[in-house]
Amino acid sequence: MSVLPNAGNNESPVTAPKMFGDPNLDRMAMEYVGNMQRYRENIIIPKSNGPVKIKTNEEKFIETAVESCGFKCTMACVMGYGLGAALGLFSASVNPNMADPFANEKKQTAREVFREMRSTTHSYAKNFALIGCVFSAVECTIESHRGVTDWKNGTYAGGITGGLIGLRAGVKAGIIGGLGFAAFSTAIDYYMHSR
Repeated sequence: MSVLPNAGNNESPVTAPKMFGDPNLDRMAMEYVGNMQRYRENIIIPKSNGPVKIKTNEEKFIETAVESCGFKCTMACVMGYGLGAALGLFSASVNPNMADPFANEKKQTAREVFREMRSTTHSYAKNFALIGCVFSAVECTIESHRGVTDWKNGTYAGGITGGLIGLRAGVKAGIIGGLGFAAFSTAIDYYMHSR
């Protein structure tokens, strides 16, 4: 007789076999074949040739933030401003508004030249930032609405953006601007995806 309670009942409860008649074979089969363990809730990971990489919550958050319409629009605005500033600086440097050195006119000082270059650069930068922001916002909205990522999104966005920009000069200019911008967007999209 033992002092400890239930000293003789050390046997683990035996469950009824599910696949085979032998519980040991059944346990082995369930371990190797029928493993129902999941790494995350509601995610079924298919078996593949390579290693399975599960994104962490931080990676999912960053990916969602980078793919959002607001981020795309902001980046297009910033990049457009930078490209416009570079083109404006180049345009201002080759500007033929230089005074004739042999004429009796007042010559421009360096400060006036730099002030003119700054205004030209800033004007180009604002225009390119506006175009980039509008195009990106329209394209992302169309892509979200259609639910498809293809060449039509850029074409539609180019048509709308070109039409809005050209509409300042009239309806005819808006139609021509929309068609031109749509054709340009389609050509660029085709070139970028065909490489």
